[in-house]
Amino acid sequence: MLQRKSYIKEGTLYFLIAIPFLIYIFMFSYVTLFGWSYAFINFRPALGANPFVHEFVGFRFFTQLWNDRTEIWRVLQNTLAMSFLGLIVSPLTVGLAILMMELRGRFLKRFVQTITTFPNFISWVIVFGISFTFFSNRGVFADFLVLLGFERQTMSVLANRDAAWYFQTALGMWKGMGWGAIIYCAAIAGIDESLYEAAQIDGASRFKCVLHITIPGIAQTYLVLLLLSISNILSNNFEQIFVFMNNIVAPRLQNIDYYAYRMGMQQAQWSYSVAIGIVKSIVGLILLFSVNSIAKRVREQSII
Repeated sequence: MLQRKSYIKEGTLYFLIAIPFLIYIFMFSYVTLFGWSYAFINFRPALGANPFVHEFVGFRFFTQLWNDRTEIWRVLQNTLAMSFLGLIVSPLTVGLAILMMELRGRFLKRFVQTITTFPNFISWVIVFGISFTFFSNRGVFADFLVLLGFERQTMSVLANRDAAWYFQTALGMWKGMGWGAIIYCAAIAGIDESLYEAAQIDGASRFKCVLHITIPGIAQTYLVLLLLSISNILSNNFEQIFVFMNNIVAPRLQNIDYYAYRMGMQQAQWSYSVAIGIVKSIVGLILLFSVNSIAKRVREQSII
């Protein structure tokens, strides 16, 4: 009886600690769904924020999405291309986590963790400044090529339309790979050490231990993160695209989030931009349940 009271007391304490975070999630993830009503009205700021005083237009803006399908398809291509490139290079995060866990020296391990994690805390505005310093046509990289005898390029990497997808993917990996590796490091730390000891007794090398113990041990974690990434495949990093956007690379970088921002904030089509967000959210939910169902059929494992 005393043990049960102690368990209830401990659970109540954890619940009280979680209340502020639950309120935060509720306020910014569920209360804001009320804003979806603006997609069904002709919103005019002069009439105020109350949706009931505006003209009800039904599915007019969703019909407009279909009428603008040529532009939407171009934006969708950019979004999917950059998202798929991110999925393709995602195993590099797993490789970095395995590398960090295999490092023997404590100082070296902490140094690598610090160096690879630090870019996550740098603002995208600062990343753009660093990129401009190195990769503009008057930047460090261009000057270095001139020293090697090459001609100075008139177009920088930042204005190269053909390299836009790959350059942004590389920047995203550089910025987030170290932070993402922390999750896999935690998963590796949770693997039973007796498995490694038994493998070493049987003569397994470090590479074979990684291949047959570490990778299978973190496969479930990778699957969960992969499913979540696929469900968010229509959500590229808006801040990254926003700061690197220019007129030359716009046809290749403009994704759904930036298109909704441009329609709402630059062209004052607020209801239309809300309709875009609704469609994107619905598609994301469909993708989440679809890939979850496929994973359940194939591996008999799911996250829902």
